[in-house]
Amino acid sequence: MNAMRLWSLSPNYLDTKGLLALWREALLARAVLRGRTTAYRRHPQLHRFRKHPFPRRAIAAYLWHIHAEARRRGYSFKLPGIRLRGRMERIPVTTGQVKYEARHLLKKLKTRDPARFKALRSLNRFRTNALFKTISGGIEPWERVK
Repeated sequence: MNAMRLWSLSPNYLDTKGLLALWREALLARAVLRGRTTAYRRHPQLHRFRKHPFPRRAIAAYLWHIHAEARRRGYSFKLPGIRLRGRMERIPVTTGQVKYEARHLLKKLKTRDPARFKALRSLNRFRTNALFKTISGGIEPWERVK
């Protein structure tokens, strides 16, 4: 199975390649959660969305935050039929997971976007996508640690 990465981190940390990949993968995750594809049905990255009381609304909110970052950068991603209404219950993500993802992203950026790597490497704390709320804990059990 190919690696799907639905980052817990805020999309503003991603380089262009990472942001585009995240958009495609989140759209695929949306299709999975809507029952429109059989690919990736069992992918561990979808676990936390499935646990949400409203999984489809949660992935829509996740996409909306990625879309907002893309617009900020001047990209024109299409937001197909996604409207956010009312409050969204945030998804918990552990501090250990955020740290793991930050290290993972920095490794990618070191070769893909050295300038972004240099700008981010000294951060002590990374923000998450606004859909998530950070709680204490180690790396999430669904994560495939490399």
